[in-house]
Amino acid sequence: MTITTLSSRQFNQDASKAKKAAKAGPVFITDRGKPAHVLLTFDEYKKITRRRTKIADLLAMPGIEDIELELPSLRDRAQAAALY
Repeated sequence: MTITTLSSRQFNQDASKAKKAAKAGPVFITDRGKPAHVLLTFDEYKKITRRRTKIADLLAMPGIEDIELELPSLRDRAQAAALY
């Protein structure tokens, strides 16, 4: 992955160069020397923003009640704490 840095002026003068550079990796666009924006391809954007599945969503799936879950028995038993 290649990271390219362009000033706002460079970006405004040659947007096609920035779009080509984004195919190889993120393009940082600076404003007065400080990073202000990042240009990514749409595919890269989708990768980093795709929704992560939550366990609650998985447990609410239709048909989940038909799945058997075998849990190993626990050998360690909880014991009362000695508070002196």
